Amino acid sequence: MKPWIGAIIAALSLAGLGGGAAAEPLRVMALDQCADQFVLALVPDAELGLSPRADDPDSRLRGQAEGRRRVRPTLESAVGFRPDVVVRYWGGDARLLAALERDGVRTATIADAADMDGVRANVRAVAKALNQPERGEALVRRMEARLVEAAGAGRGREAVYVTAAGFTTGPGSLMDAVLRAAGFRNGIERPGYQPLGLESVVLSPPALFVRGFFDLARADWRGAGRHPAMRRAMRGRTAADLPGAVLTCPAWFAADAAAELAEQAS
Repeated sequence: MKPWIGAIIAALSLAGLGGGAAAEPLRVMALDQCADQFVLALVPDAELGLSPRADDPDSRLRGQAEGRRRVRPTLESAVGFRPDVVVRYWGGDARLLAALERDGVRTATIADAADMDGVRANVRAVAKALNQPERGEALVRRMEARLVEAAGAGRGREAVYVTAAGFTTGPGSLMDAVLRAAGFRNGIERPGYQPLGLESVVLSPPALFVRGFFDLARADWRGAGRHPAMRRAMRGRTAADLPGAVLTCPAWFAADAAAELAEQAS
């Protein structure tokens, strides 16, 4: 049992509530929305402590989060929840992360991924930490099937990704990998996430746009991506509108983003 929750367990035992711990289901705490998706997919039968954003509109498995317990990603909440395993992408405050490391709590960290191989590695790493390698491989197989569906649809055409906030991305990003998986050529040459630039779009609009997060009515409603001039530039040039729920996490549903892009662009 973890040292930092030992006092809580002892108190529960004295009260007659701590017996039979060996028979209890695995207790898994997700520290952020991305981690929520992994634990809902890999250990839906576990005792889950999901993040407060588990059922937000941009959460891919928000339907499966209904009725599940929410736990704030803080040390105090973790002590109360008593996790056996913690899964995180970016969540958790400094006190919690230090306590987890100090007390040897099994923690699976989802890494940033710049390509589909990185996504596969994430799925397998988290599945291993949760003792669910077979479920992890099932997600990878599902991914592969979706990538086969996506392949070649873009026919080498140039496309530029743009978010409602007006940002885009070049090589070395997961969104670039999504474009390539669907057979498109990224029109942005500079690596990394960056403002698309309203003036450059107006003066020299790209051949095609792939829009992301525009389905979220409250997301960046004043962002450059929603500017009237940007909307005019996109008219007749939008290859696909991708929902925010497939774009928020370096997870297996990046392949769903590629397949949806291919389907809409065909």
